[in-house]
Amino acid sequence: MPQKTFYRGSVIATIFLTAMVAFAGRVNISVILPAVKEEFLISNFEAGALFSFFFLGYVVTQLPAGYWLRRCGARGTAALMVLGFSVMTVLIGTAGSVAALKFYRFGLGFTQGPATVAYAVLINNWFPPREKGTAVGVYLASLMVAPILVPPLCVFIMLTYGWRDVLYLTALPGFVMAAVWYAVMRTTPEECPRCSASELAHIRAGEGPVDADRPGLLATGRQVFTSWNIWGDTLAYLLFLAVFYGLMTWVPSYLVTAKQYSFARMGFVAAAPWLGGALGVVFGGWLSDRVFAKRRKPSMLLTCAATAVMMFLIPHAPDSPAAVAAVLLAAGFLLNIGFSSFTAYPMALTTQRTYPLAIGLVNGCGNIGGFFSPMVAGHLLDIYGSYTAVFTFFALCAAAASAILLTIREPAQK
Repeated sequence: MPQKTFYRGSVIATIFLTAMVAFAGRVNISVILPAVKEEFLISNFEAGALFSFFFLGYVVTQLPAGYWLRRCGARGTAALMVLGFSVMTVLIGTAGSVAALKFYRFGLGFTQGPATVAYAVLINNWFPPREKGTAVGVYLASLMVAPILVPPLCVFIMLTYGWRDVLYLTALPGFVMAAVWYAVMRTTPEECPRCSASELAHIRAGEGPVDADRPGLLATGRQVFTSWNIWGDTLAYLLFLAVFYGLMTWVPSYLVTAKQYSFARMGFVAAAPWLGGALGVVFGGWLSDRVFAKRRKPSMLLTCAATAVMMFLIPHAPDSPAAVAAVLLAAGFLLNIGFSSFTAYPMALTTQRTYPLAIGLVNGCGNIGGFFSPMVAGHLLDIYGSYTAVFTFFALCAAAASAILLTIREPAQK
């Protein structure tokens, strides 16, 4: 009887844990931001710039990472990047000036960027078409788990030891995951001796013998870069991530300054949108795969339109922590229903060879939203002194993303 395996379960579990560790190193700055502002005496705009420099480093690596992964594979490249962003997290804790903080945050983004492209490439390589949306949803759920766990833990470390120790301690798991990644991961199932023939046949089922022969597929780099569907997805993703990372940056400070919560209370309430996000992103992946029959556009439209509404509701929530947490929970759930679809959408438009370029473009240009959003929000806060203007800006970004999504087509599925 032929051996049956489920090695792709080990693949997605390793991606989940690695991405969770990486995201913890990315979001810890939002929790320690009030202490950093107090020590370095910086404005809200400068505080936002600390987040933006991460995305500057992140964005510049995306397209080169797509080309590099095509040539060298995801195994060794991503393991090196995981080691790199762990070192950068430690260095942020040693910074003695705002300039050093910005430089090391740039380095953190520079090392995390290629790893993110590798996650998407591996999911595309290891999962059949009917499982891709769910697999992306599981991966993206890791980005929600980190902000759930990080705020209470970071607040405890900061109050007990200091904000620099938050960086040192959240860097440690990354060194472990670099070794785990290299031991477990293979770029394709064909390269993995622990993937059985039956599992390989299951993974490749539905792709057809030569997917480049399917009409309308983007089989060359030129076709990828001239496709409005790819660019429309990219621009909508940019605006979506402006909201996503804007919330991640400013919700903790909003709770401390506008709602007057203590650090301890902030740590728990600030986790609410990401608890909702973890539920929303897994549900959204399932919804896209099963209910929408692998169509990605409906869930993207749903999440952007609903988010536009929720951004108007957040600053008008009642002052009780339970009510604020409930509104943030709902906002996080709705924000993330369509998150996985932005990444899964190009999978049905490209070949395995051109998908790294497509996802590098979508992820690279899309994360420009993470670059400008924290600074714009900080600038609005400096001008108006009110978070209502900040959340209105987020609402307009979500509404504009909805309008762009209406212009792209739903591709035929593999």
